[in-house]
Amino acid sequence: MEKTEKNEKEEQKKEKTGWKAELISWIQVLVSAAVIAFVLTTFVIANSEIPTGSMENTIMTKSRVIGSRLHYTFGSPKRGDVAIFVFGWQCPECGVMVEGDKQEVCPACDSEIGRRGKTVYYVKRVIGMPGDTIDIADGKVYLNGSDTPLDEPYLAEPMDPSETFHFEVPEGCYFMMGDNRNYSLDARYWNNPYISEDKMVAKVLFTYFPSFKIIH
Repeated sequence: MEKTEKNEKEEQKKEKTGWKAELISWIQVLVSAAVIAFVLTTFVIANSEIPTGSMENTIMTKSRVIGSRLHYTFGSPKRGDVAIFVFGWQCPECGVMVEGDKQEVCPACDSEIGRRGKTVYYVKRVIGMPGDTIDIADGKVYLNGSDTPLDEPYLAEPMDPSETFHFEVPEGCYFMMGDNRNYSLDARYWNNPYISEDKMVAKVLFTYFPSFKIIH
């Protein structure tokens, strides 16, 4: 009788120990998964949504893309890259989008922002490299005084030939444009048309929603 009671107690103890061990195991798995996800999204990949048609037909409206942070951690952006970069921030009070670094006070509604401003990421193509001179005329892009326009097979349609621009890209900065030029609010129209290298986040590799597509 005593032996039976002792066996029952040992079995109960094993059940409790087994349940606790399983719980600890699940917690370890969840913590490990969270750490891996944090490391991946912070140092390896970037995930972004394209809310407009500015990159069509390369990337369609509402598509989601994955970019490689490592490309710009161990190297510099290259002409033709489709890149994710920090454009500015959005006021949490009035919703206005502001170029550049976050400010303590929103310039539109004067509300105090602090760290609450939401970082705004854009996806455009690298057209101008550090030190480049860019002329846009007759619907074409000309680099560094060349008489031959930049070959741009990715464009959705020819650019509006009536617009003319001249830009001189500072060292350490890049000039970004959308592939759907006539419907892209890109560097041609920004207050500061140049994106510094520290704002370049990742090179876009592919879309994964609504369909998979390698981006060139």
